[in-house]
Amino acid sequence: MSVASETPAVYPRTEATTPTRLRDRMRYDADTVHAILDEAFLAHVSFTADGVPHVLPLAFGRDGSRVYVHVSSGSHLATAVRHAGDDGLPVAFAVTHADGLVLSRSAFHHSMNFRCVIAHGPLRRVTDPDELAHGWSVLLEHLVPGRSTDARPPNRKEAAQTGLFALDLDRVAAKVRDHGLAAEEDGDLELPYWAGVIPLRTVAGPAQPDTGVGPVPDYLARWAAERA
Repeated sequence: MSVASETPAVYPRTEATTPTRLRDRMRYDADTVHAILDEAFLAHVSFTADGVPHVLPLAFGRDGSRVYVHVSSGSHLATAVRHAGDDGLPVAFAVTHADGLVLSRSAFHHSMNFRCVIAHGPLRRVTDPDELAHGWSVLLEHLVPGRSTDARPPNRKEAAQTGLFALDLDRVAAKVRDHGLAAEEDGDLELPYWAGVIPLRTVAGPAQPDTGVGPVPDYLARWAAERA
């Protein structure tokens, strides 16, 4: 099984992870990067295939300094990874949390509180049987801790239909905006327009059991209660 590189306390700054403006919003410490990833359910992976840009929303899971995604084996992404060979396919990987709407007195100064992580690197297909089993477990555990032992693993047909892919977090950084209004013009302060922040958050609703299943398992009930 391929072993993920040792997770650093702080990810190195690279050309790909250093913006041209608002650098004070950047975070390179692993704790912040990992927390943002671990709270997210959906990633967007962008890549170029045959000269055409693509972006896909994908479920993912993190294991140390590596993320796993899965996608149809016949997709543009899977095909591009195969054509890329052993070096892997260059991709950009992103997750974003919208934490609040920042409403200014002026249209220009409206903003949003957010936390995001963007990573760049080669995406490779996982072929080692041990890493395949581990990666699928990582994906399920990312969705709901405890889920990997409460679901049937993929069979051979399903594994052929859906590929598992890995990206090592070598060129990665977080960007965070977490404050209120910061750029009101002096001349706008007396205008009769409401201004402030509207917080946003993702919550879990009540479980909706399929027909024929028993009570909601304890691990799932606890997880949903924590996010209600």
